[in-house]
Amino acid sequence: MKVCMISSETVPFAKSGGLADVIGALSKKIASQGYDVRIVIPRYSSISPEHLHLVRDKINVPIDFGYSQIRVLQARIPDSEVPVYFIDHPDFSARPGFYGGHGSHTYRDNHRRFALFNRAVFALCREIEWIPDILHGHDWQTGLVGAYLREWEQQSGFQNSKNVFSIHNIGYQGIFSKHDLHSTQLSWETCNSDTAGYDSRLNFLKCGILNADALTTVSPTYAREIQSPEFGHGLEEILSERGAGLVGILNGVDYEEWDPRIDPHIPVPFSPEDLSGKREAKRALQEKAGLPVRSDLPVIGMVSRLAAQKGFYELCDPHRGALKRICNEMAVQVVILGTGEKWIEEELIRLQTHSSNLKFFSTFSNTMAHLIEAGSDLFLMPSRYEPCGLNQIYSLRYATLPIVRRTGGLADTVENYDPQTGDGTGFMFDELSPEEIFHGTERAVSTWYERPEHFQKMQHRAMGKHFSWDDSARKYLELYRMVLEQDEKLELRS
Repeated sequence: MKVCMISSETVPFAKSGGLADVIGALSKKIASQGYDVRIVIPRYSSISPEHLHLVRDKINVPIDFGYSQIRVLQARIPDSEVPVYFIDHPDFSARPGFYGGHGSHTYRDNHRRFALFNRAVFALCREIEWIPDILHGHDWQTGLVGAYLREWEQQSGFQNSKNVFSIHNIGYQGIFSKHDLHSTQLSWETCNSDTAGYDSRLNFLKCGILNADALTTVSPTYAREIQSPEFGHGLEEILSERGAGLVGILNGVDYEEWDPRIDPHIPVPFSPEDLSGKREAKRALQEKAGLPVRSDLPVIGMVSRLAAQKGFYELCDPHRGALKRICNEMAVQVVILGTGEKWIEEELIRLQTHSSNLKFFSTFSNTMAHLIEAGSDLFLMPSRYEPCGLNQIYSLRYATLPIVRRTGGLADTVENYDPQTGDGTGFMFDELSPEEIFHGTERAVSTWYERPEHFQKMQHRAMGKHFSWDDSARKYLELYRMVLEQDEKLELRS
């Protein structure tokens, strides 16, 4: 089986979020089982061509009302044999940023940039005489792959290829004017659907959903949630039409990177058999944060993008935010690491000046992220929605009990504390409000103080949980095989 992973990001070459981690780890795992997996991404200006190998020069790709010329460079995912092909064109390589530059959220011509990228995948495969069985696209930036396969490429060697499309975050859809359709060389009928109601916009994510042979998202609960108006962001109707064709496959975790027994970023390794190293990590975290070194206070950690999706409005609302109450009314220490929306950063800095038990790091540091996971007693994730989430899984491995809202992948990976038995791996609350965040945190903190035997039992139970890429890769391979055996799309359209 030949699998082409098509993505706007992959580690270690281009990363703005968890998508990049998924592409690299999943591709390596599938390739390790003997399959021919190759990745295609754009070459952004931040990716130096110095150490890349030239594969092909001057390939013409149909776009707009003519052709654009690309070249293709190649490297490999470190510690693997997985090739990464870079689509090299000035629309990507001569601009700052991945999706926007100079503080802009997006480039106005992203429809053309990523249409060119999607179409270039087929030109590349023909040039290197490698026709994949599975074209696996990820998020809106690859939403036209299935449409090109259906409308243009069936008679050009790809008649036996199938398209799998994965939604990592439905909140980002790639929406443009209907007039922008002309540059894609696709028909409106291919990109839209009468069953979804009248919509005059070009929506890359919708196009990906409509033309996929199989559709996945990153956790079983999120697969159910996005079929509802609350979480579907306007696409719940066409997602519901997919029925069993929408599959939730939980992301895995790279335990070579996130394991306290071998983590080079923490002072002393630790394991379920000996948690003394966790106490040393807590001491180191308190020292690094400039907080009093006190073992008698629980530390609550957060490593997050600072955005409304992550619950920061409810945490940081100047009038009734939960974070101020947590710091003022609970005997805790709080350490937050992250970057994002400016008003959230400013409010966290303001709160920090008034709360001696709060420390905010407005940057990103991989070492600090590991230290927070290892040195905290509790980890707070009050997400508005969370397709999968990784930090709560890291926390479990580091015996740092998550406090989470019951949504998406958080609900699939954290087991709620049972005060009668002491079972569970974390603490859940249902509603996203400042009051619910406060009371959910209060319940976790009171358990730390009043029922240490339960807390320790949960820590050992948490460390025993395993969310590896082995299980995820097996499920993707099962899906690939099922798609290749189908004559029709998996419950795509009525």
